Amino acid sequence: MKKYGIIIILFLIIIIGGALYWLNKDNTMNVATEEKTTLSPTQVESIEAIGQWEFLAINDEELVDTTRHGFFGDDQLVRIYYGTLRLGIDMKDVKEGWIQTDEKKDSIVCTLPPIRLLDNNFIDEAKTKSFFEEGKWTGADRQAMYDRAYVMMKKRCLTPVNYQTARRNAKQQFKDMFKTMGFTNVRIEFED
Repeated sequence: MKKYGIIIILFLIIIIGGALYWLNKDNTMNVATEEKTTLSPTQVESIEAIGQWEFLAINDEELVDTTRHGFFGDDQLVRIYYGTLRLGIDMKDVKEGWIQTDEKKDSIVCTLPPIRLLDNNFIDEAKTKSFFEEGKWTGADRQAMYDRAYVMMKKRCLTPVNYQTARRNAKQQFKDMFKTMGFTNVRIEFED
């Protein structure tokens, strides 16, 4: 009886081993290295989907005052305005073919739209404070002061130096991104 049990077990092992060999005979695995770096349309679309890309944020505060001379005395209003001006690019402004790749040399040329102010509503009304107020002031008076603060902030913050800093930051961020994708030679340009 023992003899038949051993034969049956050996027979089952041979059948199971044969079945496993037959099921796996077509399975192969190869390891190959990709010689060139490619950029898929899906990757380009995901970069474009980023939307606005900020490269420099400038915090500013402006003190604006006005005086109205009257018969019985002067009215004065002094307010402090706070704002953050954000310089960057909007990816919806990129032109067709803004990314060019040379797969032989593992290089990429990226042409970005000009750096611009991303949001024209940069004054934070919630932080605006009346520093000194004497007399009666209308909404139009406050709007005129807001407009002055707006012009002052743009003049102080939208300088060639700040635009150059934003361009330099953009170049660095795009170079880093494309290098992590496997491109060894990355050139970033801006439209005129």
